[in-house]
Amino acid sequence: MKKLTDLNTMEERLELMRETVKPFNQRGAIHDREGTFPFDNFNDLKDIGYPALTIPEKFGGIGISLCEMLRHQEIIAEADGATSLSIGWHMGITKHTGENETWDRKKFQAFADDVKETGALLNNAATEPATGSPTRGGKPETTAKQSSDGWVITGRKTFTTMAPILSYAVVSATIEDSDQVGNFLIRRELEGVSVDETWDSTAMKASGSHDLVLENVHVNEDDLIGYLTPGKKAPAGWLLHIPACYLGIARAAQEYATKFASEYSPNSINGTISELPNVKEKLGQMELRIMQSSSFLYSVAAKWDASSAEIRANMQPELGAVKVSVVNQAVEIVDLAMRVAGARSLSAKNPLQRYYRDVRAGIHNPPMDDMVITQLGDHALNRME
Repeated sequence: MKKLTDLNTMEERLELMRETVKPFNQRGAIHDREGTFPFDNFNDLKDIGYPALTIPEKFGGIGISLCEMLRHQEIIAEADGATSLSIGWHMGITKHTGENETWDRKKFQAFADDVKETGALLNNAATEPATGSPTRGGKPETTAKQSSDGWVITGRKTFTTMAPILSYAVVSATIEDSDQVGNFLIRRELEGVSVDETWDSTAMKASGSHDLVLENVHVNEDDLIGYLTPGKKAPAGWLLHIPACYLGIARAAQEYATKFASEYSPNSINGTISELPNVKEKLGQMELRIMQSSSFLYSVAAKWDASSAEIRANMQPELGAVKVSVVNQAVEIVDLAMRVAGARSLSAKNPLQRYYRDVRAGIHNPPMDDMVITQLGDHALNRME
């Protein structure tokens, strides 16, 4: 089987991805309906080596650009949004961690080797019932207690996307008898680690975002991979995987609506409904929003790829604006697609109702609209100083 890591050009890799995801749409409908996790999709992505694609060259990978990563994520999302959003966390975290060497080099190398050899998957586990989104600054109630040979971690993390298939989780925990919060690398097979299948959302049903439960989990001393300040995060280009996912879902909705309009011919008119001015206007509105969103997303991603660390450190307003703009435009695009298709878009058999539920999940992914808009207001005011 072909591997993405063996191909020489981005276009070759994107073409292999397009071929790989062809079954995902039909499977996505089944997993959404039955509330099951799409292990089959992830196995296909592992078979072509996708989880290793963002490992930097210095750790034995090919280290694709942010722009290329987003293209892959958008292609996956057009086939199945839940799979795209889920694996996007692994792809982005792996890229960010490797490029910035935020872990000990030997530890990241061991992780990278596992990804290349087995397709091992990673995600952050930061959200908790009492703290809500970590971007709001809540201190974790999960605790880390130092032991004679390492740490003992106890707590519960909510919204742990890909929980059924994760090999590793980066868990934030308050270090006992201190004011510090640490990030700990937790392996799935450790004793005391379990998944409580709590995920009952009507959106992104197949993302497996269950609770990760940690009961006196013993980890090594060097599994403390870093410290963090709750609520304070540096600009992170990799988080653009979120708007890329929702843009992909919007494209799928647009394609369905356009095809429907060009084929549906009620006996009340001569020709198809695509010739009706009100339908053509909706198709045009969708196309306009797709163009705007794609241009905004990839221009900022290209700037990130080309910029120094100093410039990246000041890109938070742009990154946040992309997420808010693209996600809200995606919601509007799916709504327009449903207006074109009419009441049949609410049928359980129609993919538009799944796109509509899934795309609205983006509103609740970080960063949140209110925080971004406030930051943009500050950004505008700062130019006056």
